[in-house]
Amino acid sequence: MSPLARVDEAYGPRFAEFAFEPAFLAAVDQHVAELRDRLAAGSPGLHPPAPDADALADYALGFLDALAETDWREPVGHDYAVCRLTAITWLTRRHNLT
Repeated sequence: MSPLARVDEAYGPRFAEFAFEPAFLAAVDQHVAELRDRLAAGSPGLHPPAPDADALADYALGFLDALAETDWREPVGHDYAVCRLTAITWLTRRHNLT
């Protein structure tokens, strides 16, 4: 299974929390913007282009590896990693990258 598919499967269900957790939605939105900038997918237009699927997959794999090295466990709430992984999922779904 690709890194994007793994992240999508695990963090897609978190989208349901957006309806009652506006702070979580705002944090994920900030992570999406940062990922777009990091992956050079930003543009001045109203509709930014899709990030490169391979670049996003490589980023996701590296992020997951770093979490594994630190023995990170998903919390009940929302920490930096949950927000970042949910943002990866959002980009993956928005641009049909799986």
